[in-house]
Amino acid sequence: VQLQASGGGLVQPGGSLRLACAASGRILSINVMAWHRQAPGKQRELVAAIVGGGTINYADSVKDRFTISRDNAKNTVYLQMNSLKPEDTAVYYCNVKVGSVTYWGQGTQVTVSS
Repeated sequence: VQLQASGGGLVQPGGSLRLACAASGRILSINVMAWHRQAPGKQRELVAAIVGGGTINYADSVKDRFTISRDNAKNTVYLQMNSLKPEDTAVYYCNVKVGSVTYWGQGTQVTVSS
């Protein structure tokens, strides 16, 4: 399974970005699709996840600003990020769980700065 993430970049505070992550390869069923992020000097943290039949979880720091969604036909997960703050600056990683195996994408940089 390969994951290709896209959509990162530089944005001013208050702006928006949409990340996408497409999974390809031998995929029978995806149990979890999620986004994590890692800021410099910090541990990687969960941002948002879609689990199983559609349960969605968000980190408290992004609730009401970020929206995770998935397109099952395209095996793609999206992260719509609104009202971005400088503290959202990080490398964002997508990951999917297929069966009992978790796969990670290469990461995409999101920088929020004026």
